[in-house]
Amino acid sequence: MEMETIYQNSTDFILLGLIAHPAFPGLIFAVVFSIFVVAVTANLVMIMLIHVDSHLHTPMYFLLSQLSIMDTIYICITVPKMLQDLLSTEKTISFFGCSLQIFLYLTLMGGEFFLLGLMAYDRFVAVCNPLRYPIIMSQRMCLLMVLGSWAGGSLDGFMLTPVTMSFPYCGSREINHFFCEIPAVLKLSCTDTSLYETLMYACCVLMLLIPISFISVSYTRILITVYHMSSAEGRRKAFTTCSSHIMVVSIFYGAAFYTNVLPHSYHTPEKDKVVSAFYTILTPMLNPLIYSLRNKDVAAALRNVLRKHAFSQRLQVGHVPWKSK
Repeated sequence: MEMETIYQNSTDFILLGLIAHPAFPGLIFAVVFSIFVVAVTANLVMIMLIHVDSHLHTPMYFLLSQLSIMDTIYICITVPKMLQDLLSTEKTISFFGCSLQIFLYLTLMGGEFFLLGLMAYDRFVAVCNPLRYPIIMSQRMCLLMVLGSWAGGSLDGFMLTPVTMSFPYCGSREINHFFCEIPAVLKLSCTDTSLYETLMYACCVLMLLIPISFISVSYTRILITVYHMSSAEGRRKAFTTCSSHIMVVSIFYGAAFYTNVLPHSYHTPEKDKVVSAFYTILTPMLNPLIYSLRNKDVAAALRNVLRKHAFSQRLQVGHVPWKSK
């Protein structure tokens, strides 16, 4: 019986995709591929700008660069496989591939939860304690924040992935999803997983409550500070500083709240896939666009890089050596 279970767990799964039988797979491929290219390009450009522009060598942009790294890896976990399945008749994923997808997905999602919460603390210090900001948000503190975010996310992955993949999966191997998300995988188990799902639900709620508490307290203090500001310019600057982060938090935590907090009665496979597509495909594209379009420093850094590139191109053209006759 044990050998049979091991054999069953080594069998490939089948991913049915975002749409089980799409009428126009080529169109879906083009749309998803376009989003993927924009997301990866925007995040890599953001990372490059923060690295090369000295004006962006601040704690806020260091944390933002880590968010872009997470988003880049995040979208690369699911979308390439999804694109491959759209063009292939075989939509299988190995047991190991499914396990790896679950682990990386949990690690990055959890890491982003914590990082967004710590970014709210950074904004709180910048607005409420500007004179002490360089001391509080030191290089050591920023490194601890980033390491803590990655460690917190990986803890979630190490806890949940082995348990999820230890259940015996028998009968249908078809996962009604475009990637190995735990609720969709557990539906294929031939044993009762209700206790584990309850514990996992409590774990996910805890993972959400910790950063949400940071964000709520930080922005409450920020609002109080902004309310007591006498300068209209100071209020505008504080709002500009925080608005991009608030938008990103609202988008990401809104989708996470649906997935991890709402009772099962609110869930259907179709809704779950749409919400999952939103925060695994669209969110990594929206995050860098929100920060770049609403941030004058990032826009200025991009203009400087483009200006320097154009200038170097003109120099190269102007110094092309003449061929000797």
